[in-house]
Amino acid sequence: MKSRSCFVFLSLVCLILAGFPESGRAETYRLAYSSFFPSSHIQSKLAEAWCQEVEERTDGTVKVMLAPGQSLTPAAQCYDGVVTRRSEVGMSCLLYTRGRFPLMDFINLPFGNPSGEFATAVINEIYDRFKPEELSDVKVMYLHAHGPGFIHTKGHRVTKLEDLKGLKIRCPGSVAETVQALGATPVTMPMPEVYQALQKGVVEGAVYPQETNKGWKMGEVVDSTVANYSTAYSVGFFVVMNKQVWNDLPKEARKTIEQINTEWAVKHGRAWDESDYEGVRFSLKQGNSIFGLSEAESERWETAVKPAFDKYIQKTEDKGLPGKQVLEYLEARLEAYNSGDFESEYVQGRE
Repeated sequence: MKSRSCFVFLSLVCLILAGFPESGRAETYRLAYSSFFPSSHIQSKLAEAWCQEVEERTDGTVKVMLAPGQSLTPAAQCYDGVVTRRSEVGMSCLLYTRGRFPLMDFINLPFGNPSGEFATAVINEIYDRFKPEELSDVKVMYLHAHGPGFIHTKGHRVTKLEDLKGLKIRCPGSVAETVQALGATPVTMPMPEVYQALQKGVVEGAVYPQETNKGWKMGEVVDSTVANYSTAYSVGFFVVMNKQVWNDLPKEARKTIEQINTEWAVKHGRAWDESDYEGVRFSLKQGNSIFGLSEAESERWETAVKPAFDKYIQKTEDKGLPGKQVLEYLEARLEAYNSGDFESEYVQGRE
């Protein structure tokens, strides 16, 4: 009996000790990070830098390995991949799972997006302010959004609304409503498929920010851009972590990562704007044209897209969501930005 009791005691000690790291060292948490951006893209480089920063500032407690270029999960499955833990962290486009994030769809409206810096700040502010239930099944690290989204075409120079009639224009998710309101035929597809679609004539144009001309080499397969800022839109991107994984991390590690997240949201906003300039230069080197619209024509475009805002309010209100309040907040922040009186924790002075 004595020897059996001793065996049970030793077994319990072994089980208890198995729950602790060897040699008293802190446990290391190894996480996989899925992203659809190719490794050469500035957004992938920022994701890689985030991984390195997390490891360094948590003293190696949290190590994150980036898997770019859809090598872990396809762009449209990235969010669900995080929820089901096919990856612990993920970055992709909110629009790629259409209808899943109805309140955050505000960022895709043609509100006259002035910059990636503004769009990134306001999407994070609205998330912080309204805490939408649609993102509650993950831990949001931060959000970011690209600069002014324009229409780019191949073989069709667009100078007025009538020029868009019947053109097949690639667009992501709910941006299709804007494209349709302008008279074109929307064709939805994720960014990794667009180059070949333009090259083969499956579509005659696409909507995206200027950075895409270089970041995804799209400037090689289009020949003109109509840069109408009054109806420029944006697209929101998420960086999220599996909620259980987040909760399992040590408290100090979580606090450190939260600090890094705010810093990186700022970096993403800046990077979108800086890469827009690179995209313009790349496109012009290909011999492409970039032009604006007359004031009268621009006003026609603004009038044409107004139904997109009404639909957003209707869709969100039907779901019991504060879509009208979101648009009011967006309008107030846009006025502050355009008047030079815009301050945000997501917009900081440059070093």
